[in-house]
Amino acid sequence: MPKINLKTQAYNTIRQKIVTCEYAPGTFLNEELLTSELGLSRTPIRDALSRLEQEGLIEIKPKKGILVMPLSINTINMIFEVRQLYEPYILLNYGTSLSIQQLKKFYSIFSSSKTNTSCSENHNYFYELDTEFHNFIISTCPNPYIRQNYNMIQTQAERFRYMTGNVSTKRLDDTFQEHLEIICACLKDDWTAAAEKMTYHLEQSKRSTFELIFNNLSSQDLTL
Repeated sequence: MPKINLKTQAYNTIRQKIVTCEYAPGTFLNEELLTSELGLSRTPIRDALSRLEQEGLIEIKPKKGILVMPLSINTINMIFEVRQLYEPYILLNYGTSLSIQQLKKFYSIFSSSKTNTSCSENHNYFYELDTEFHNFIISTCPNPYIRQNYNMIQTQAERFRYMTGNVSTKRLDDTFQEHLEIICACLKDDWTAAAEKMTYHLEQSKRSTFELIFNNLSSQDLTL
């Protein structure tokens, strides 16, 4: 297997284990463990670790090991701060580039009772739909630096979702309705309203997220 593939394999595997919290926030790893567990040499492992450190998922501490970055309340607050800066801005400035066909597809999905039932039974499906919708909006932005920064916070958001593994039925219903209101404003070419609806949606998501955090403060993985 070419070296580039080994590096990619190491990166994808370690990243997935961090995102799914198999490598729990706040724990230490070491190269010996990773080379043994992944069956790879040090070179692709070190390359992967360098990339993951740049993405803020780990911190390499000399003579101590590889720290899986903690996921704190402050981290969640910063994630929403960035989202509230980027997502309404993108709708307001680049919304005209959104695919009408894709918007109508999302409208159909979020207005379907079958989707609601499926998401209630499978929260991972809900998270996938939610991520897909927001990534669709971000993807219309021509600025690669905004897209890159957003990808970083999305990864941290994924980690939190795996840690809590929970979403209330009411929040699920509210999220769908908020998505529909954003989509309707987009289909009307009312980008000011779309940005305002997105701001409201993110405010409600943040509020719900912090409620979930405080309900899970007993978890050792969540720190203040």
